[in-house]
Amino acid sequence: MTRHRYAVVASLCAFMLFASACGNSGDPTETSDPRPTDTRVDDSEDSTGSADTADNSGDPTDADVETDAATDTDDTESTDVDAGNEDDEPVDDRENLWDRRNEFVAIEGVPGVSDDEISVAVVGIREFNPLGTCILDCYLTGVQAYFDYVNDGGGIYGRDLVIGETHDDQLLLNQQAALEIISDNKSFASFQATLNASGWGDLHEAGIPSFTWNIHSTESADRDTIFGHFAIGCINCSQRGVPWLMSISGASTVATLGYGVSENSQVCANSLADSVELYSEELGISVGYINDNLAYGLTSGIAPEVTQMIDAGVDFIATCLDLNGMKTLAQELQRQGARDQTTMYHPNTYDAGFVAEAGSLFDGDYVIPQFAAFEYDTGSELKALYDEWVPLHGGPVAEQTMVGWINADTMVTGLLHAGPDFDRQKLIDALNSIIYDADGLINPIEFGRQHTPPTEGDPTHDYVLECTSAVRMQDGGFVGFQEAPFMCWDNATTDWSEPFPVNFADR
Repeated sequence: MTRHRYAVVASLCAFMLFASACGNSGDPTETSDPRPTDTRVDDSEDSTGSADTADNSGDPTDADVETDAATDTDDTESTDVDAGNEDDEPVDDRENLWDRRNEFVAIEGVPGVSDDEISVAVVGIREFNPLGTCILDCYLTGVQAYFDYVNDGGGIYGRDLVIGETHDDQLLLNQQAALEIISDNKSFASFQATLNASGWGDLHEAGIPSFTWNIHSTESADRDTIFGHFAIGCINCSQRGVPWLMSISGASTVATLGYGVSENSQVCANSLADSVELYSEELGISVGYINDNLAYGLTSGIAPEVTQMIDAGVDFIATCLDLNGMKTLAQELQRQGARDQTTMYHPNTYDAGFVAEAGSLFDGDYVIPQFAAFEYDTGSELKALYDEWVPLHGGPVAEQTMVGWINADTMVTGLLHAGPDFDRQKLIDALNSIIYDADGLINPIEFGRQHTPPTEGDPTHDYVLECTSAVRMQDGGFVGFQEAPFMCWDNATTDWSEPFPVNFADR
């Protein structure tokens, strides 16, 4: 079977009105032998041993979030799993590659590459952002902070990593930005944090590797030059993550909601309901209300729908709405006196500032970040470096910042595997031959086979494990409650089971 790894992927894709349905497009990306290698290593010796590298042996900078005592995973017995290739044990060779990062080879004819620099372009949304959240600037912080860390240790292959051009695509100008990057031909790669990925196809056709906030399954499907911080999702596949949250919250009757103007959001809402019905007998939970035709932004409110849900006995609401829609929904539940009796799953509210401003409005609700949530101690060296370098750069500890950090690490990982005589295609080929897990911060991705969207019942292009890193909202912040950074299920079966704890950084 194939099942959604991070439940958040489908929901994030769903609320995007600017993307097409998260389906398959184009010819499937072919994979080739040898099988991928696992890139996770402990590079702490290299990151601290250089006189030019900042000392990261001290305590990491604390995120401005609350952490439950249950999140201390040092005392948790997590399952030791091979979440990459099931047939062969991956070869862990990045440590040796990292040792040669300062080897210099003169390169000519590679766009964005000089003897001194590797220059990249960053594209994202700042102006006309309908969500009102920090996207481009927070993402830039993550990319630049990672570049600062690498450059402080001498760069890579004798070259500094630099952001040479930045484009605010203003919601509708992503393709224009992509065409400028292609025509100027002065950037080695592109980094993308956008709500409208209309230019990704052009970048792919030009052979430009792109590192992305991968909420656009259609635009990244079957394009082996696009590397997201999670793999392409299956919006209509069954999932266990959200039903598990319903179960542990004590829910009995649930509702699912989506926007009518977005096919993605509609499919997402119905997929959530289907997943609940699939496991209804095991969990003792039923679907009492489905509405996939809400007005985007809930501009006319949601009072009648909330009344209907209350009358149906709904005690858990899972949605495919943006964070502003979630706030409107929560306020209406509060107005009708049902907020304290109703738990909600948020697909896109892992925003510390937004939740802090809401105070206790979201208390008891759940959200699933796209990586190991900040509230869990993974012991990951890459996370410790994030905690050190992002604050030094003056940036927030935020979702988009971590996405930028992971994207930057993905590119550097690809460069290490491509070797000092690198170019764009060698980087692309290298990443498509490895298993990447951002030192335990994400569910391991085998890019070579996961560019193609998975489908229900076929594990060929899916994650080995379906995993969730959920947190609960409390007092205007986030609290971890899981036994380990990830709670997972085996994707070899559709059967219901209780999830098992996993810390990918311990592999």
